[in-house]
Amino acid sequence: MNKCKGYSKMWFMALLLAAFVAGCGSSDGGSPADTTAPTVSSTVPADAATGIALNANITATFSEAMDPATITTATFTLKQGTTVVSGAVTYVGTTATFNPTSNLAASTTYTAAVTTGVKDLAGNALASDYVWSFTTGTTADTTAPTVSSTVPSNAATGVAIGGNIAVTFSEAMNPLTVTTATFTLKQGTTVVSGAVTCVGTTATFNPTSNLAASTTYTAAVTTGVKDLAGNALASDYVWSFTTGTTADTTAPTVSSTIPANAATGIAVNANTTATFSEAMDPLTITTATFTLKQGATVVSGAVTSPSTTTATFNPNSNLANNTTYTATVTTGVKDLAGNALASDYVWSFTTATVAAGRQPVDLGLAGNYVILAKSGISTVPTSAVTGDIGVSPIDSTGITGFSLILDSTGTFSTSSQVIGKAYAADYTSPTPANLTTAVSNMEAAYTDAAGRTLPDFTELGAGEIGGLTLVPGLYKWGTDVLITTDVTLNGGPNDVWIFQISGGITQASATKVILTGGALPKNIFWQSFGVVALDTTAHMEGVILAQTAITLNTGATANGRLLAQTAVTLDSNTVTQPAP
Repeated sequence: MNKCKGYSKMWFMALLLAAFVAGCGSSDGGSPADTTAPTVSSTVPADAATGIALNANITATFSEAMDPATITTATFTLKQGTTVVSGAVTYVGTTATFNPTSNLAASTTYTAAVTTGVKDLAGNALASDYVWSFTTGTTADTTAPTVSSTVPSNAATGVAIGGNIAVTFSEAMNPLTVTTATFTLKQGTTVVSGAVTCVGTTATFNPTSNLAASTTYTAAVTTGVKDLAGNALASDYVWSFTTGTTADTTAPTVSSTIPANAATGIAVNANTTATFSEAMDPLTITTATFTLKQGATVVSGAVTSPSTTTATFNPNSNLANNTTYTATVTTGVKDLAGNALASDYVWSFTTATVAAGRQPVDLGLAGNYVILAKSGISTVPTSAVTGDIGVSPIDSTGITGFSLILDSTGTFSTSSQVIGKAYAADYTSPTPANLTTAVSNMEAAYTDAAGRTLPDFTELGAGEIGGLTLVPGLYKWGTDVLITTDVTLNGGPNDVWIFQISGGITQASATKVILTGGALPKNIFWQSFGVVALDTTAHMEGVILAQTAITLNTGATANGRLLAQTAVTLDSNTVTQPAP
């Protein structure tokens, strides 16, 4: 018996030792060790970006916290051809920054690289070198950044006591300048303790403990914060809000996606975007939590949060033609109160079969609007608009003639003339941030269309295209374009037309743009530097990307989108968004 008891005791001790050894092999004494390789979630500038400021810094944001000792000038480099650019590398939060010693050369292509020498805090290295390129413009960036939106918004009430505070800037910021010294929260004169993080355009203040109930707090971002070119905020930005009595325990949801689930005919160069029901923690939105796959194959790309309520996946290269892709947002994403998505959100879409050489222009979030303008949308009643309309940076006073009725949420208005919603920069969050992103995407789409090279047709008809039948392709004019009689666009549903126009567009009264052969307005892009004017009862097809104004005279109609960098003026018109 004694011997048996001895063996039993030895056996029991062996079990304890085995359990201890197994525990030592895990990172937290019970959970499996971290063996997942980190990834680069996003970069600034983005891959293939052009017109980059000569004094810009270069950043890479990772999918998780990294070992700062591994992020050096040996593992994060910048080259012009084979010439190494000298500079300094810093790391904070999840973002590494390369600051060149001097301004970059104008109109020059540079290549940045993060090597497998960088490791996360568990010692896992990047699976492969991450390399991207960009091309500089001709000038330095001297424009001060601005605050685009905040969460909570100024004067908000009933704010959850357990949430974080977020501010979205007009451009990517230097994370080293966004600290508890430059982003503060106070209750009266009492400083609230907390931690500050910054990813891309969004900075977050995370209080150490829950805020007091039914109490007014004041947040401030000082002129100590700077963009990646070193430009400081022009003045301190201060806003206040009042808490409610409870913490936020509601899980966020995905409210919409672009492309929509089961959508077909999607442009092969399109990004994938998820919009959430509330402001999210940008640190949780990475290539680990927002993925795109073709079957079981992971698509490489970058993930950004253009606003606190949106996440965008930008593939590193065009998607394959006529192929189904599956996007997933996992429960790893969390709102500003730390609530995770209740379950993974999965959706699929199928790309179009696109003729070689001509890809559609990616509209981004601007594609959510049938009319989008920076300085105003006006109408002489009664017009009939199908789709959402929006203005930014001008506020709702810039939408006239629509007799808007503000919704109880304060996020949008309705009008008897609009089958859809009207949005403005002064509406309740997240509308301002969403509009800022949409306008930025509109400007990028204009630049994309204007920058396409190797036109198929140059100065066709000396600018007069009335009476012509136009095949798919890239058209370029250094003059105005006139449509004095009907013009026909003949091609299939996957064909693309891009019109680069250095002047404006004038369409004569009662003339029509006619589509034949299955051509679709969503694949037609009119990029116009000058004013676009449709005379009485004229009919236009396609997406208008105007550097200045778009004007529709009495009775004119458009099947497409009116995207203007100044104003859109209507006079008893019908404007209908194109089918997806």
